[in-house]
Amino acid sequence: MNKLLQKPYIKKSLIGLGTFILLILLLDLLIIPWYVSSKEVVVPNVIGKHENEAVQILKKEGFDPVISDTSFIENISKDHIFLQKPEPGKIVKEGRTVYLFISGGEQVVSVPVLKGKSLIDARFALERVGLKLGYVNEVASNYPRDMIFDQQYVEGTPLKKGQTVSVTLSTGSAAGDIIVPDLIGKSLTQARIILNDSSLTVGKINYQISSTLLPNTILDQYPAPGNKLNAGEKVDLFITKTGQIPQGIE
Repeated sequence: MNKLLQKPYIKKSLIGLGTFILLILLLDLLIIPWYVSSKEVVVPNVIGKHENEAVQILKKEGFDPVISDTSFIENISKDHIFLQKPEPGKIVKEGRTVYLFISGGEQVVSVPVLKGKSLIDARFALERVGLKLGYVNEVASNYPRDMIFDQQYVEGTPLKKGQTVSVTLSTGSAAGDIIVPDLIGKSLTQARIILNDSSLTVGKINYQISSTLLPNTILDQYPAPGNKLNAGEKVDLFITKTGQIPQGIE
């Protein structure tokens, strides 16, 4: 027997068994009787209170408050309790741990770059970070049409989720101060001279067959006479040419 007890694994097994029996005795004779006989108390309601106040209340009532987690919660101020476990009003043993969940306030995000984007791209960029597209101010400019060239908040500005960001959208070149001349009825040569004198140029030429007017006579124009353009902008022309109208077409 003595030789058997001298073996290392036998000694370790006996020590482990002895420790286990000791723990069972402690649990049975001390811990369980203490827990069963300990005073029962009602968990106070600390939801909505500031973290520091909630901790003080729980400690005063004999509880052990533990900060469990922090989450971004709308309508709950930062550092205030939005959830507790056990719930308020529950009857528990005195000294029980109460886990507190704290609000980090409303989540703050950074405004993305919107300049140079279309309205659709800008809306997607804002929605990806939790923001919304606000008022769209359409302004004539030298920027390409339907391109955002200004935004309410610069890139990186911190905003609360759900806030809106207004933008300024280009509608294309601003109306200039050069009045478009009346070219209808004039020849193409005359039209070029008149436009050149007005610092304008001939744009797209659309030919139409006419049997009554001389070739290269202006039938119509775009923009119409009286509109305003900037220097260097173009005027599209509709011009006659020789030929026959196909039968059946009047």
